[in-house]
Amino acid sequence: MPSPRDYYAILGVDREASQQEVKSAYRKLAVRFHPDRNSGDSVAEEKFKEAAEAYAVLSDTEKRARYDRFGHRGVAGGGFGGFDPTVFGDFSDILGDFFEFGFGNHGRRSGAGQPGADLRYELHLELEKAAFGAEENLEIPRLETCESCSGSGGADGAEAEVCRGCGGRGQVRLSQGFFTVARTCPQCGGEGRIVTHPCRSCRGEGRLEKRRTIQVKIPAGVDTGTRLRLSGEGEHGRRGGRTGDLYVDIVVEQHQHFHREGPHILSEVELAFPQAVLGAELEVETLHGEVMLEIPPGTKDGTRFRLKGKGIEQLNGFGKGDHIIVARLSVPHPRNLSDEELELLRELAQLGGSEVKEGRRVFDRVKDLFG
Repeated sequence: MPSPRDYYAILGVDREASQQEVKSAYRKLAVRFHPDRNSGDSVAEEKFKEAAEAYAVLSDTEKRARYDRFGHRGVAGGGFGGFDPTVFGDFSDILGDFFEFGFGNHGRRSGAGQPGADLRYELHLELEKAAFGAEENLEIPRLETCESCSGSGGADGAEAEVCRGCGGRGQVRLSQGFFTVARTCPQCGGEGRIVTHPCRSCRGEGRLEKRRTIQVKIPAGVDTGTRLRLSGEGEHGRRGGRTGDLYVDIVVEQHQHFHREGPHILSEVELAFPQAVLGAELEVETLHGEVMLEIPPGTKDGTRFRLKGKGIEQLNGFGKGDHIIVARLSVPHPRNLSDEELELLRELAQLGGSEVKEGRRVFDRVKDLFG
């Protein structure tokens, strides 16, 4: 018969490892080789048992001291069949709710109502509605408590009977060697009770799908990525379980003229050359209506003008953003200008000492036309 493996080697830790390191190493192996994840795998089952025995010894200070001194001979029940199975009473603290051991009374009794699912709705908004807030009506399909049976699932007030498969516990236990695994009962789905005379409307489910119109208030300042939670507007629970929530995810659509950067709005205004040189007073559009913008003489292309408080209200309550207007110099194509306009531009270039491409004067063209 082969000699049992070294317990430290099984858990993959050094002999100087702390109790926390031993505990952490065992947890990883137990989760990895647990039979629920490796159904029918005898090798994984043996590794799970092997790791459990190693932890049972190394987690006990006295047993670990005897093992360090005398090896497997110093530990009662050395090998894989003789150690005290009650050590699993402490393993639930290590593995949490991953699985339940069959020693002691750790089983979960079912029968409580199942909570309803949370729902998600993607709401597309125009920029104006996102900026100032709005009220939107959402049509939501969801499962609601059946009015005919008041959610019980039974016809004419008939009550559900205790499930014979699990005795009302909602779980069945499967013995695998020295431990017992608890699993959801396949007959009642974990509810612990079965409807033998189902309601005709919901066929025993206790819920029916309906479409509801829900009004949601959109606060001013929402942006793409903002999520609103409507408590209790999700699907109804089963058998008296709590109702889920409705999550509304905001998507703000692109605007034809405005570009949003957080609470600020950006837009452009086109300036003709004379306006940029001499200055002007222009009427520009903002989310808050039209305002007059003063263009100072000598304005360059790309100059930014900031309109304080003409942006979007911030959700955190720190006031409104600004509207930033970027000046863009409009340069027309020569073919879109009249001869007179071209002639005036050439004269302007000559006065300023700028070299431009020479063109034929209007007088020369007329002279050619009439010979």
